[in-house]
Amino acid sequence: MTRILIRVDSAVSDDDLATLPHLNLATQRATTTLVGDLADDELQRVLDLLSALGVDVIEIVTIPE
Repeated sequence: MTRILIRVDSAVSDDDLATLPHLNLATQRATTTLVGDLADDELQRVLDLLSALGVDVIEIVTIPE
């Protein structure tokens, strides 16, 4: 697994994130940062979910161990 940070351009509700319980949520000025360990296929699932929610991804960063 790879530790990933995903930053999006809007607040994501706790209800929407309930489907992603292994990610931590931090909200700042209408942005949300999600941090967690994801396998490659999980990353695509998260990105697909965010897209389906109409949330634009600003940044995806791999965090070194």
